[in-house]
Amino acid sequence: MNLNEIDESIEAPQVAETTSSKYIVVEGPIGVGKSSLTRKLSETLGSSLLLEKPNENPFLQRFYKSPKRFALPTQLFFLFQRVRQLSEVKQEDMFAPGRVADFMLEKDPIFAQLTLDDDEFRLYQQVYRNLAIDAPVPDLMVYLQAPVNVLQQRIKKRRIKYEQDIEVSYLQRLSDAYTTYFHRYSETPLLIVNAAEINPIDNESHYNALLRHIDRIDAGKHFFNPLVV
Repeated sequence: MNLNEIDESIEAPQVAETTSSKYIVVEGPIGVGKSSLTRKLSETLGSSLLLEKPNENPFLQRFYKSPKRFALPTQLFFLFQRVRQLSEVKQEDMFAPGRVADFMLEKDPIFAQLTLDDDEFRLYQQVYRNLAIDAPVPDLMVYLQAPVNVLQQRIKKRRIKYEQDIEVSYLQRLSDAYTTYFHRYSETPLLIVNAAEINPIDNESHYNALLRHIDRIDAGKHFFNPLVV
């Protein structure tokens, strides 16, 4: 059944207590909707919220205009920022309450390998090895996947000025890198979501169907494809 055919009036599912106390990470390429979904899950589950802060990176706008020149300072800033955020989380009680985040530390080298030249990446790896912390391990990883044309449409729609300079080729390489990473991923339970066909932010039936799927996962790799729900 296509999710578009589901009755909009469907009641929200009851969320299990075990789900509301979990550490859930929502990941995916730029424009796929991970931050919006993270916020909504946090509100539904009554969980703490952990978000990236790209607006704090003073190099990001310059990177999209001149990637080669500003790739290294942009990436190092993000690395230091993510390590600091996750270090603070590690010092807190991860079980009361639950937590929902829109990034994992492992995303940093994914971006670095795409943007840095060989010498810069070797330097980055040295810094990463010295800084990388014993990051908290998610109880569930949610990977949002969508074609590049969908990512482009969503980036254009949200009208963040500096994102309009993102090249299609970069988005494609980033999307491919995420696909490769999660194809091999086995560290935690994983839900791969076909995010091209759903709107869990504005459509409650879509969101509730996804939430039910999340609620029953406790191990292994799973797929949420609205075309076959």
